[in-house]
Amino acid sequence: QVHLVESGGGLVQAGGSLRLSCAAAGRTFSSYNIGWFRQAPGKEREFVAAIRWNSDSTYYADSVKGRFTVSINNAKNTAYLQMNSLKPEDTAVYYCARMIGRDYDRISDYDYWGQGTQVTVSS
Repeated sequence: QVHLVESGGGLVQAGGSLRLSCAAAGRTFSSYNIGWFRQAPGKEREFVAAIRWNSDSTYYADSVKGRFTVSINNAKNTAYLQMNSLKPEDTAVYYCARMIGRDYDRISDYDYWGQGTQVTVSS
């Protein structure tokens, strides 16, 4: 059993920054890839970013590339999503999840999910 808890969300003005954390309890991140997704009101959950467990590869949605950075600290059992140059369209609930499949942008390739953290970007 893995319990994931996101934190760091909040209200920020456009152009601002936030850093989300994803802390894991139970089994560690070690050897598992971690993904970040988001879901805006009335929209489907979408892929944001992912990172391999050893940090040698990262993946980003086109909409966040160059603005968001995903990282992982296995010693702390925590993954991070640094979000810069935030836009109102980034407003959503952000989730982290543990990847068990091969496609980093496919929701069904993730098993354990956090409860989400709200990010609101005002214009």
